[in-house]
Amino acid sequence: MSTRPAINPNLIDTATPPIPEAQAWARAYDGAAGPLIDLSQAVPGYPPHAEFLEHLSRNAGEAATASYGPIEGDTALRQAYAEHVSSLYGGPVDWRDVAITTGCNQAFFIAALATAKAGDSILLPSPWYFNHKMALDMLGIEARALACPPESGFVPDVESAAELIDATTRAIVLVTPNNPTGAVYPPQTIETFARLCRERGLFLILDETYRDFIAERPHDLIASGDYANTLIYLYSFSKSYCIPGHRLGALVASQTAQTQIGKILDTLQICAPRAAQGPVAWAIDGLADWREANRQEIARRTDAFRTAFQGLNGWKVDSMGAYFAFLRHPFPGRPAAAVAKELVERAGVLCLPGPYFGPGQEGHMRVAFANAGVEQLRALRERFSRFPG
Repeated sequence: MSTRPAINPNLIDTATPPIPEAQAWARAYDGAAGPLIDLSQAVPGYPPHAEFLEHLSRNAGEAATASYGPIEGDTALRQAYAEHVSSLYGGPVDWRDVAITTGCNQAFFIAALATAKAGDSILLPSPWYFNHKMALDMLGIEARALACPPESGFVPDVESAAELIDATTRAIVLVTPNNPTGAVYPPQTIETFARLCRERGLFLILDETYRDFIAERPHDLIASGDYANTLIYLYSFSKSYCIPGHRLGALVASQTAQTQIGKILDTLQICAPRAAQGPVAWAIDGLADWREANRQEIARRTDAFRTAFQGLNGWKVDSMGAYFAFLRHPFPGRPAAAVAKELVERAGVLCLPGPYFGPGQEGHMRVAFANAGVEQLRALRERFSRFPG
């Protein structure tokens, strides 16, 4: 008698990716309210720069980019990104402290694996980005919820974090601008968390995927010259350069940490996809004005979205910034998934239910407003005002 092999229980206990479920609801929409407005998955609502695509086409056609590259990423991109981060944050970052990853999701997975083992805990802001929670669950690492309540603007509190730390805790995660809430953490908040991590011997895993869509410098951790002691800094090239399909992210950490991280990189990816690495190295300086113009465009979309929901039938923007808004729906007691499903079926607007981002979020929906143009966002007022009509 044969026995069926068992799948890793940690994987079985990990949630299923939620976006496909929500996107399936859109298939029931009949188009009556106008073209579907998809505000579910955060993707740039405009194409890559034409000159970038030319660089990419040439680079992809080179035989060299079809070969393995350095484990930590092509040197030109690591150097260009280190110079950019040094200039942006006002403190030196050595290019050898930079690793190029297959997207920022992988950068987070690597950071978690580098700092904690099964049975350890990592503090994760709640509501959380669901792929962060999924990664920790797969690894058998406890995702200890660090509450970010609406009354504090969805910004975490360092005193609350301190109370959650015990002998199993290895790191604290901060995500700013935040996914899903859009909250932008004040610099002093980030610096206070870094101080707590230094005092307790923890890593601070700081995800700034949407950094380029805010005007101000997010913090002074690098300028202080102390980032190497505690900081693991994550970034995505996907949103800023409109290349999510090319899967490029970056991880900055001390060379001591990078020595160990290199083992993970070699095991997971051998090297990040190479065709886009050269073009991104050029674009960091070559498309600086274009990135700034995109930031200004996202700011216009932010204003358009905020205006569309002012005084609108009980809908309330509880938090927003960079790419996202956390929208409170006016139907107490109704599951957010039911509201989101009916909204797309009847009004042609697809958002993600709050519980996709953790417990206690039934009153909210995440809106990736940066996906849509200003006119589409203005049209939301009419569609929401008639729902449920």
